[in-house]
Amino acid sequence: MTTPVTRLRSALLIGALAGSVLLAGCSAAFESTPGESDARRTGPTDQAVIVAGGDPAPPASAAQRARPNIVMVMADDMRVDDLEFAPNVRKLIGGNGLTFENSFSPFPLCCPARASFLSGQYAHNHGVYWHEEPYGYAAFDDSRTIATSLRAAGYQTGFVGKYLNGYGPMKSKVSGGPSWKYVPEGWSDWVGAFEDPGVKGIHGGTYNYFDTPYNVNGEVDNRYRGRYQTDVVGDFSVELARKYRRSANPFFLYVSYVAPHYGAPVERDDTQFVTDDEGKRREFATPARPGWVRGRFDKVITRGSGMPRIGGPAEADVSDKPARLAARPEVNAAERRALTKLTRQRAEAVYVLDRQVGRLVRELKQSGEWADTVFMFTSDNGYLIGEHRMRVGKVWPHEPSLRVPYLVTGPGVRSPERRYEPITTVDITATILDIAHAAAPHLADGTSKWATMRDGDRAWTAPVVTEAVSTAADRHVDGFPRSEPRSSIGLRTARYSFTRYRNGSGELYDLAVDPNQLENLYSSRDHRAVRRELTDQWYRYKNCAGADCREPLPDSMRATVPENRALGGSFWAEVDRVYGRR
Repeated sequence: MTTPVTRLRSALLIGALAGSVLLAGCSAAFESTPGESDARRTGPTDQAVIVAGGDPAPPASAAQRARPNIVMVMADDMRVDDLEFAPNVRKLIGGNGLTFENSFSPFPLCCPARASFLSGQYAHNHGVYWHEEPYGYAAFDDSRTIATSLRAAGYQTGFVGKYLNGYGPMKSKVSGGPSWKYVPEGWSDWVGAFEDPGVKGIHGGTYNYFDTPYNVNGEVDNRYRGRYQTDVVGDFSVELARKYRRSANPFFLYVSYVAPHYGAPVERDDTQFVTDDEGKRREFATPARPGWVRGRFDKVITRGSGMPRIGGPAEADVSDKPARLAARPEVNAAERRALTKLTRQRAEAVYVLDRQVGRLVRELKQSGEWADTVFMFTSDNGYLIGEHRMRVGKVWPHEPSLRVPYLVTGPGVRSPERRYEPITTVDITATILDIAHAAAPHLADGTSKWATMRDGDRAWTAPVVTEAVSTAADRHVDGFPRSEPRSSIGLRTARYSFTRYRNGSGELYDLAVDPNQLENLYSSRDHRAVRRELTDQWYRYKNCAGADCREPLPDSMRATVPENRALGGSFWAEVDRVYGRR
């Protein structure tokens, strides 16, 4: 079977999609016209590729055809230890490629994180800080994204699944009109799940696992009531892969799942609310799952992911934590049972997603595309499940929230190896653009890790800038002007986790000795010099843009390759000792 490197260009003629509300199914929506396969192999070499839902892609040159396809699969709220329940991801990607042991989501919240991937920028540069007004999708200018850059570079570009929170009911910042029928620039094919826009005749929403409407290249497809969303997204992804196979131009496919994020409908065995020891009702929202997977991990999972494996308190003393965490009581027995059930249901949702990843990989192999495809898997952010007495949540600058899985395989990176150099959401964007020889849509905050993937680790020299809102009371100390939306800003170096809050509090952890962040050293006399040095760097990086975000730290805060590997190894060994399952 020939590969894209040896293909001839041809015309890909796709009929316009018909219908105003109901469209044909996944297969029909991306179906080739008769004789298309033959045309791809024998068609003229000077004709543009025409695809549904976008302008014709530029004609492919020999150099363009030599570039690989790129597939990005993104989960939602998936922790690193959730990989245990994703055997296909571990085997097909990690077993034939790289696993990054220091992968971070700098703003661990769905909407800002996804905007960072699309733009290649930290949140303080793209301006999406939350998922509700005045932020969310309505705050995002998606006229220039990774899609427009790749499209301009000759790639076919396909999107399937969850976009940004608020896509559907919020207005598009670009068009000014309703977003539920808006297709962002740069996408050859667009299959965007959208939230309920309040329009008569449309039902379901992005977070309803059994009733999800989709904008398919500008038309509404609302026929999936009763079908599990993860399976539908998987169907669409496979159909797009089939559409793009043996095409003249390389393709970029971004498949974005909601799983294992919580979502409707509420199921009979859900534990929605539990009362803590101070009488407050705590919510334990879970993802809906198909019946066949329920109970699959009941014997394997006997506690919440973030609860210590040997029992005991979630955290014995939280008096050194920020006010909003320090006030939380210890997790009681009923809450522990709820966390166990929540972890099981999340694992089941991950397992269903993993099956769809397996399907997509099989399709790429059967079509002959796999040899020329860089395939990536990650999550938009991590998730806290019991750590620091946080029942469930994210946003916080703690490791389970910041860390995400990142695995990649592709030409030149097929050996099962680990990388300890840090990689962030914006670095992934820069890496994809580097692989594609495409220009960044904005001043890039990230660093391409393509050389690291092919050649091996490099030193950890620049910090990860962590950001969040809603983590501290509305009191603005030095460094947090009134115009500043962020309530906490931090730096994550190879050794230290450092965060300043707008109310004057802070956190400092020496991860070389305390990977689980149990002892806050922010007020420690013995660590005053470290705090001063990190504070100086905090002012330097907190509003960085472009190359300034990649400027090296002082020598004392960098880590060589051997030092970083040692720190990474000791980090995960201690996490495993306390929490297990990794």
